[in-house]
Amino acid sequence: MYKVLVFGMTSNMGGIESFIMSYYKRFDHSKIHFDFLCNTHDKVAYEDELHKLHSKIFKVTMRSKHPLRYKSELNSFFKRYAADYDCIWVNVNSLANIDYLKLAKKYGIKRRIIHSHNSQNMDGKLRAILHDYNKKRISKYATDFWACSPSAAVWFYDKDLMSKVVIIKNSIDLDRVRFDGNKRKQLRNKYNLDGNLVIGNIGRLHFQKNQMFSLEILSSMVKKTPKIKMVFVGSGPDKEKIIRRAKELKIEKNVIFTGAQKDISGWLSTFDVFLFPSKFEGLPIAGLEAQGNGLPVVASNNAIPKEAVLNSNVKILSLNDSVSTWSNVINQFGQLNRINANVVKMNFKKAGYEINAAVPILEAKFKG
Repeated sequence: MYKVLVFGMTSNMGGIESFIMSYYKRFDHSKIHFDFLCNTHDKVAYEDELHKLHSKIFKVTMRSKHPLRYKSELNSFFKRYAADYDCIWVNVNSLANIDYLKLAKKYGIKRRIIHSHNSQNMDGKLRAILHDYNKKRISKYATDFWACSPSAAVWFYDKDLMSKVVIIKNSIDLDRVRFDGNKRKQLRNKYNLDGNLVIGNIGRLHFQKNQMFSLEILSSMVKKTPKIKMVFVGSGPDKEKIIRRAKELKIEKNVIFTGAQKDISGWLSTFDVFLFPSKFEGLPIAGLEAQGNGLPVVASNNAIPKEAVLNSNVKILSLNDSVSTWSNVINQFGQLNRINANVVKMNFKKAGYEINAAVPILEAKFKG
């Protein structure tokens, strides 16, 4: 059995967590086994499911909360357990911290994969400086260089490494996000959405996701068409800031915050159009899941790269385009029908983003 130590699971059920889980639960567990190293003592995403798959979950203190304890716990962990693993697979949005790879090398894990899931810094200046510094050193500690998209590869790796980079597509489970008419009726009734154009966004409430721009668009649209609701599914540090801005624009009655939700299919089915104006992404799971639902999508060119536009009812705009341009397109796309599920499946398979077709490819990369 090929044993892999995975870093990348957090307590937040986000894109990386969904990506890892979508693949791992479909692997042949008699041949490949994952255990997880997490820098949190909270319950991690999918923890119950991982235990059912007989995966161990090791937890260490977060570096930012207690640096000395973190350093001691991490060193002790690798000293004790490194010999149990053939490989470490580090899934991250930044190279600000490469301690996991450094200690994996020190204690003898032969194969060390670094996997880029983002295309730009989403944290403070210090982490940006650390990322740039470690970008020049990453080849000393990693043996394999993976990325979710070409833009994510460019941000993580120097030019001399680009020929070694392997693109691993963020393929998704189409059954998990399939349109469900019953769920649509239930949620629209529960939140009194019938008769409204429902604009949805799923993602962390964070400046990267650009919810503040979404509010500017909504403010413009409400003036012409009052029967509009914007639904933000997710949690994050910018929630209070977004609430304050909605009040300033006098559109708070048109905005719904659901918090983090597990039923992604239900919420996607509830929306009439998916708004995705992110400032930057690697290759976003959310944009693929919306397309997997067949939902009309209006996104920024920073959110969904050309290679991930799979359906015909997707419109890509620039963040430099005017608010009125975005408003007009959303109004137009909100009237479009969903793409038929069979057509969606064909589009995803053809582009390599359907999980069942993608699983054997990633399995082979681990095994050989």
